[in-house]
Amino acid sequence: MAVKKGQTLELVVSDMAYGGNGVAKTDGFTVFVEQAAPGDRVVARILKKKKNFATARILEILDPSPFRVEPPCPYSGICGGCSWQFLSYERQLLYKRQHVIDSLQRIGQLHDVEVHPVIPSPMAFEYRNKMEFSCSDRRWRIQEEPDQGNAEPDIALGLHVPGVFSRVLDTKACLLQPAFGNRLLEEVRMHIRQSGLPVYGLKSHEGFWRFLVLRHSAFYDRWMVNIVTSAENPNALRPLAERLIDKHPKVVSVINAVTSRRAAVATGEYEILIHGSAVLRDRIGPFEFEISAGSFFQTNTLGAEKLYETVRRYARLTGTETVVDLYSGAGTIAVYLSEAAARVIGIEIVESAVSDARRNCLINGISNCSFICGDIRESLRMISECPDVMIIDPPRAGMHPDVVRQVLQMAPPRMVFVSCNPATLARDLQMMAEQYRVSEVQPVDMFPQTYHIEAVARLRKYRGRP
Repeated sequence: MAVKKGQTLELVVSDMAYGGNGVAKTDGFTVFVEQAAPGDRVVARILKKKKNFATARILEILDPSPFRVEPPCPYSGICGGCSWQFLSYERQLLYKRQHVIDSLQRIGQLHDVEVHPVIPSPMAFEYRNKMEFSCSDRRWRIQEEPDQGNAEPDIALGLHVPGVFSRVLDTKACLLQPAFGNRLLEEVRMHIRQSGLPVYGLKSHEGFWRFLVLRHSAFYDRWMVNIVTSAENPNALRPLAERLIDKHPKVVSVINAVTSRRAAVATGEYEILIHGSAVLRDRIGPFEFEISAGSFFQTNTLGAEKLYETVRRYARLTGTETVVDLYSGAGTIAVYLSEAAARVIGIEIVESAVSDARRNCLINGISNCSFICGDIRESLRMISECPDVMIIDPPRAGMHPDVVRQVLQMAPPRMVFVSCNPATLARDLQMMAEQYRVSEVQPVDMFPQTYHIEAVARLRKYRGRP
């Protein structure tokens, strides 16, 4: 039977694909079913039809999978913030491990690698230390949400509906951030509505209020409120800042990031300190870090400690080694390894991140870390000696082939590879496979309720190979 767009089918879901969709077959043809769990028997409508597969959305669950749970969030399945709330957390971890195994075997042609069970996140909800909420001059209503008529403005401050950039939910609460963050979200929403200033239109590109970014220090339980606007207007922000800090001792910083750019990115061209401190302090393990409004910091603080402990364990440092840390960011891994290494050299292209890394070393009294600011393709040539250990933590797109070639020419005896994307991890490891053996891989869950997974791979150079 040929599958057609708009067609309604009864399907039995048999597997879970990387990307979060369930997998079903009809006459041998693959259908990816949104919000479906293995074991579901469903009636679904075909949304898109391609040559080798189709995508579908559930209309009715005839027999639910035993792995299903009731999502605690009313936006589950609508909001793009998380997609796996309908799965038990134990089952999420099993699928994430399998996705790492499948990527290594299918993409990397690495069939004999030991992939350990996933290290779970210490918290399955309320784990995110940073949340970005978008403003929109038109709210996207969910089916169960009543029309308030003229009772309140038809604007939104919340999270996006995936697939269309202009659809923003007026999110009342997100369960991935600590509960106090939802109180701040509501107070900022009320201030925006009462301000008399227009909310930014995602299509018109006009308006004042653009984003709200909340940051939380997990160790100190302190908050930074960063409000992104299209122009400066201190009078519009100062009363809110004073009220938040006076009312809530946990709020220690209110920032205004200003941007006139059209890009839907919650960062400013510059930042203004409205009230309190310009930075937030947090800890990962025994180390302290300062986080500015634009800093990169792992979004799951407690999970980051599990991740960095895995990196340190895989590096097998004795205190005498020189370590090179590629894509070193704000220096969190370099700082975490500093006590166990003779010296650590980080390379990072983002200047502000390098400044953060140097400051984090000063905060922790670390003197054996140095950082090079520049493109790794150029900067790696500045390191004349071969390091004993190399740490590689690339962005989601993975390593540039030129960087891979330089790493292979440098040929460190040991490497630790950290990745948030199993597909690019497998691709990059495959490019190194002639010279390096992947001894083991440890997945670490930093993103519960989503299909995303971090993985740490331990690599050793084959003896006798150039």
